[in-house]
Amino acid sequence: MVANIGTVIGPILGGLTSDPAANYPSLFGGIPWLEKFPYALPNLLSAFFLALAAMAVFFGLEETHEAFADDDIGVQYRQKIATLFRRLGGKGEKSERGYSPIPDSQHDLLNGHVVEHAPKVRKLVAPRYKNKLPFRRIFTYNVVCTLICHGVMGGTMATFNNVWYSFLSTPVYDPANPPPNYTPHLPFMFTGGIGLPPRDVGLTMAIVGSIGITLQLFLYPFVNARLGTVRSWRIALYFFPLVYILVPYLSLIPSTTAPPSQKTGLPIWIGLTTLLLIRTVGRTFANPATTILINNCSPHPSVLGTIHGIGQSASSAARTFGPALGGYLYGVGLDNGAVGAIFWVLAIIAVWSCVASNWVREGDGHEIRLEGDDEAEAEAEAENRPLLRK
Repeated sequence: MVANIGTVIGPILGGLTSDPAANYPSLFGGIPWLEKFPYALPNLLSAFFLALAAMAVFFGLEETHEAFADDDIGVQYRQKIATLFRRLGGKGEKSERGYSPIPDSQHDLLNGHVVEHAPKVRKLVAPRYKNKLPFRRIFTYNVVCTLICHGVMGGTMATFNNVWYSFLSTPVYDPANPPPNYTPHLPFMFTGGIGLPPRDVGLTMAIVGSIGITLQLFLYPFVNARLGTVRSWRIALYFFPLVYILVPYLSLIPSTTAPPSQKTGLPIWIGLTTLLLIRTVGRTFANPATTILINNCSPHPSVLGTIHGIGQSASSAARTFGPALGGYLYGVGLDNGAVGAIFWVLAIIAVWSCVASNWVREGDGHEIRLEGDDEAEAEAEAENRPLLRK
């Protein structure tokens, strides 16, 4: 849901700040570097937000791995900076030196009166597994199938995003000025895009985010509770090939303006919004479910972080090579009068992903039992029993 909020705000800012010298000449006209680099401002804005995120991660997030928790550099610097601000605030000698009281009981004596502190809240203790599953035993059948589906889905979604926004901004086909050696022949041989300017491309991305927020709040919890993670994930995967097949035909929808102007009118926006709705439904159910399935396919709790790392690596590799290859194939399709070629290739891959999803099952995160696991779970249960009774 938070990502969808960013999908609403970010593209609008990007569209509004693209080519500011031409779009807002009274404010930015005559600034040489903005005229020379019309898309520098949205990229600088993005870099600023990413820098804020990096600082929040470094100073705000605490290390969860027991072996490195005591050496968290970010937390140490955060404490030093907080101490510096307390000194600058002049809140007294103890604050200036960074001192704080160390309670040794639940009662302190304050001005001759006994002050009772609230007892420290205890959290449930997780089992401390003594043995770690060897790396060679990580790749069970379910792990391999889940990772393959995760990588394929991530690659196709990233590739579609790349060619989708290129398709939105590709000039509309002009019959008065056709490409060389081009002869349209429906339903597969046709070319041209929608010709949207950056501002309208940003609007379509904002539509995606708005739909996603609504679905995440009202539809996802209900459907996921009724169908379960795996079934809702498998059903959601069928939405993607449908969208990939239909997207190129947006270039054939009649426009209220003659080419080569951008496509306008109610029919094109109805078509755009409908396809975005279908794809956002699929993405809303597929993305969280994939993360849950990666988590639950771990054969042992001791390698949960490793499984997530491998899953992220597989997805990142697919997201790296997929868009590069997709962009090249999109250009080849445009040159040969088949703008939909790359979309239909993605549809074929997405259909294969739907078939492969039947090999995946939802694990329990502890498929393989090691020596000492039962004792660790019994100890954790004994420590948690008083809290569970409360």
